[in-house]
Amino acid sequence: MKNPTTRFLVRWFVCSLGLWVAALLLSQNVSYDSMSAVIIAGLILAIVNVFIKPIVVILSLPAILFSLGLFMIVINGLMVMLVSKLYEPLKVSNFWAAMLAGMVIGLVNYFVTAIFEEKLSAKRKIT
Repeated sequence: MKNPTTRFLVRWFVCSLGLWVAALLLSQNVSYDSMSAVIIAGLILAIVNVFIKPIVVILSLPAILFSLGLFMIVINGLMVMLVSKLYEPLKVSNFWAAMLAGMVIGLVNYFVTAIFEEKLSAKRKIT
């Protein structure tokens, strides 16, 4: 996936899927109005992760290094909270729920990426 547009579309899909799974698992704390709200919130989260998250990561690099990377969970939660503030149909009740949703999105991202990488490596072996 060297095409930036394809990479962004995959990121958008993964963010939307992660938000949907997080809303299913954390239904008391994360909710949405409709399926289109999840798709739009996923788009906003993908945009936030492209533009704002790298700046926050650079600014909080000492905390990330000091915590051996665990501070990234807090940053992911902050990004989910930011999206819920920017887009009202996505409702996150509190920061802890946003951190859990960020962890769920990260896990979904990991599994989807692993599946894509496995399929790409199998395709490369065939050709």
